Amino acid sequence: MIQRKLRNLRKQKCMSQEKMAKILSTDISSYCRKENGKSKIHDDEWEKLAKALNVSVDDIKESKNSVFVQNDNSTFNDNSGNYEYQKFNIPNSILENLQDYIKILKEQNESLKRELESFKNSN
Repeated sequence: MIQRKLRNLRKQKCMSQEKMAKILSTDISSYCRKENGKSKIHDDEWEKLAKALNVSVDDIKESKNSVFVQNDNSTFNDNSGNYEYQKFNIPNSILENLQDYIKILKEQNESLKRELESFKNSN
């Protein structure tokens, strides 16, 4: 799943794994392991792959700030096991703001729990 963008772009450009392996000066099985996320793709290899696909490295390389969202269709009680993953690149500043907001909500939740408990005890 790590190199999904790479695989999709390679297929869109009608390039074979064999051709990509030649670009990296490696064998097909080694390239397959890289494309499947089982072997690391080094920075210089990302550069070669991006050049071959005529895109920027950022267009094919998974970001460290990527967030995968699983849509499990639980609203419809669909337990078929078919999951849809969507990738979103979220800047660190937004993630930090959301974490701060979550902290505030947790504090408010605890305060409301104490207030409710106090209310129950007074009756």
